[in-house]
Parts: sequence; structure tokens; C-alpha cells
Amino acid sequence: MLTLALLLLPLLASLGTFMLRREAVKVYALISSAIQFGLTAYVLCLFTGDAGEQFQFNFPWVEALGISLHMGLDGISILLVALTNVLVPLIILSSFRNNYSHPAAFYGLILFMQFALVGVFAALDGFLFYIFWELALIPIWFICLLWGGADRVRITLKFFIYTLTGSLLMLVGLILIYLQTPAPHSFSIEALYQASLTAEMQGWLFWCFFIAFAIKIPVFPLHTWQPDTYTDAPAQGSMLLSGIMLKMGIYGIIRWMLPVLPEGIAQWGEVAMMLCATGIVYASCLAIVQKDFKRLIAYSSIAHVGLITAGVFTLTISGLQGSMVQMLAHGVNVTGLFFIADIIQRRMKTREMSELGGLANNTPLFTILFMIVLLGSVALPLTNGFVGEFLLLNGVYQYSAWLAAVCGLTIILGAVYMFRAYQKVMLGEAHERSVEFTGLANSEKAVLIIIAFLILAGGIYPKPILTIAQPALEEVLLQIQDIY
Repeated sequence: MLTLALLLLPLLASLGTFMLRREAVKVYALISSAIQFGLTAYVLCLFTGDAGEQFQFNFPWVEALGISLHMGLDGISILLVALTNVLVPLIILSSFRNNYSHPAAFYGLILFMQFALVGVFAALDGFLFYIFWELALIPIWFICLLWGGADRVRITLKFFIYTLTGSLLMLVGLILIYLQTPAPHSFSIEALYQASLTAEMQGWLFWCFFIAFAIKIPVFPLHTWQPDTYTDAPAQGSMLLSGIMLKMGIYGIIRWMLPVLPEGIAQWGEVAMMLCATGIVYASCLAIVQKDFKRLIAYSSIAHVGLITAGVFTLTISGLQGSMVQMLAHGVNVTGLFFIADIIQRRMKTREMSELGGLANNTPLFTILFMIVLLGSVALPLTNGFVGEFLLLNGVYQYSAWLAAVCGLTIILGAVYMFRAYQKVMLGEAHERSVEFTGLANSEKAVLIIIAFLILAGGIYPKPILTIAQPALEEVLLQIQDIY
């Protein structure tokens, strides 16, 4: 029942935000998310590391259609639930210096999204997975629409159309697989794994699922909603989208595509790899020429997740291990980068790097913490980004040497655009606006220090992540070994 507790606690907390006075809401949201983090830590301590799902509950829901409330955690899902429940308190704390209108709705939506994300990662029923997938879209859409920038209506409409289209394709695919499960038909994950699908059917179903997941990640060329949405969203919305929500797509490929559609991946996996490699170089080159710091981070995210997705399609233990480590690392690093962009924008009233400069002269602590986050993003050894990137490139090399060479450009190009941004923002001659930059508040220090600690800890000692994930990833590869 611990999984049920992890699911329901943020849902009940989100409802509670509407019963509080305006000034108490953010503190209540932080305390609620901190309790959720504590519960997650307890579950991690009890987790044994076996390949199968633990802490399961399974209640019939729509028995006539074989739909059940079946949830549990294995080494893959528990790490992503932990990422969610580590980042949400930090995202809430990062908002303490912002004065959002209607705070009950704002923090209620964040907590409701936490509930939906836990559901996505813990669902062991295909239809239930789809329900939570859709539920996760609703709060972030409202957060972007109500608290976004000047062009938020057009941008959120585009975001909604993209993601809804992908979701409907996935639903069609789930129904087709359900109809091929052993009688009586069921949406349970075991039944979907046993579905009788021809190679031709798997080829078509591959695109139903891949398009849905690729939009969420996003993978080139289905990425065009992302830069505008990440840039226009409020800072906390950008953190939720990039830090946690995009991991739904990568998780979906590992959990729901690899074991169910191995022949489809055999047919089209190389095409998916080429799209990922193209996206890495394309997004990195666009990041280099950006003038808006927040938009630069958005493009850098496309490049990083392109490499993670490529690692998944290598179907090697190195690539899959790298994808798990890098999902966690990217979630922490990109949350830190978007928070840094928010700190700068709030003080300087601009994100244009040409209007910044010399901030290092005023704020030594901010300068150091910014550098640690940047080094994690460019995968310096002994930071969390290095371990995952090394494993990913090793996996891609086992798949194809020339693709590894292309994907490896992310290291060089990433260093170019991140160090260029740091130079323009923090170093050089002080811009006339730089005098307006004040020291960090206690809440800002707390968020950045915790993120810096996670970056260094993940780089120095990644073994717990690898140990937890490996049995479940090996089980995924075991499901498809007859095809490869």
C-alpha cells in the first residue's frame, strides 16, 4: 500500500490548497511535498532491488474490459518517482520569491501534477497508464496558460494540440494491442507483453507509440512546440516540463515499447536513432546562436534528451543504464539552469545575454553555484552528467560507431553554448544593469545548494542508481532477446 500512499498524498494535498489563506498556501505546499519526499526515501530504503515490481496493489476497476487499478514499483519506476518527489519540493521552494496571482490554484496544480506523474511511473495497467498520461497534461497546460508570458494563448494551444494528438495515437495503439491479448482481453502489463502481434502490426504500432513519446520528450522533428513553451512558461512550469514531464516519454519507450513491440523496433529503431542524432546536432547549433538565456536552455534540453533516447534504442545494458542515470542527472541540472534564469530575470528584468555581464563581481556564491550547475550540464567528470553521458555514448558506439561520433558532438557543442552563456552573463565588463543584481535570498540559496550537492553526489558515487536500475533493465532486455 506504500505505492497507493505515494499516489494519494499529493492528490489530497492539492485539494487542501483551496482551504487555506493566501499567505499560507506556499508553505503548506512545501511541507506537503517534503512529506512526500520523506515517504519516498522510506520506500527507497525498503526497496530490495529485485527485478519484479514491489509495493503492488491491484484492484478491479472495469472488469468487463480487463481494466484494473494495478500499480507497483520496480528499479526503473522507483527512480523516476524519486526524481519527481525530489524536484517538486525544490520547484515549490524556488517560487517563494515570486508573487503569483491565485496561489491556491498555482500550487494546487503543481501538487496535482505530482500526483499524475507518480501515477504514470507506477501504473502497471495500460489503460491506467494512459489516464495518468492525460492527467499530467491538464495541470501544466493551465500553469502555462494562466501564468505564462504575453504570447501564452497561442503557445499553449500549440502545445496542447501536439500532445493531445500524440496521446490519441497512443490510445489507438493500446486498444489494438489489447484486442490481441490472450482471452479474456486485459490491459494489464503482463497481458500486453503477451499480445500476439505480427511483424507488420508491430511496425505500424511502433509509430503510434513513438510519435506520442517523441512529442513529449521531444525528439526532432516533433520538437517545435518545446522552445516556445519552455521559454514562455513561468519558471516553475519550465522546471516541471523539462525536469520531470519529458521523462514520461523516455520511460514510456522503456516500459511500454521495448517489451511489447520488439519487432517494430527491429524495423524502425535505426530511423529513430537517426532522428535522435539529427536532433542533437540541430538543437546544439541553435543553442549556440541564441541570445535569450532561457531559450538557450530549452534547446540544450532537446540535445540532451536526444542522446538519452538514442541510448534507449541501442538495446544495450550500457545504453539503458546511461539513459536512467542521465534522466536523473538531466532533471536536476535543467531544473537548476531554469532556476538560475529565473533569478537573473527577476533581478535584471531581462534574459538577453547581451544586456548582462559582470554579475560575478557582485555575487561570489551565485557565481560558484552557477558554475557547478553548468559543469554538470556539460558532463565534467565527477559531476552527475558525466556518468550517464559516458554510458550512453558507450552504448551508442556498440550500436554504430558513426552514430556515436555524431552523438558525441553533444559534448563539444554543449561546452560551446554553455560556457559562452556563462561568459556573457557572469564575466566580462559589468553592464549598467549589473548593479541591480542583489545577493541570493535564503530560499534561493537552499535550492541551488541542494542542486549542487546532487550534481556532485551523483558524479562521485552513482553506484546506488546503477544498482537499483540494473535488474529491471536486464528484465526488459530479456523480454526482447528472442528478436535480437
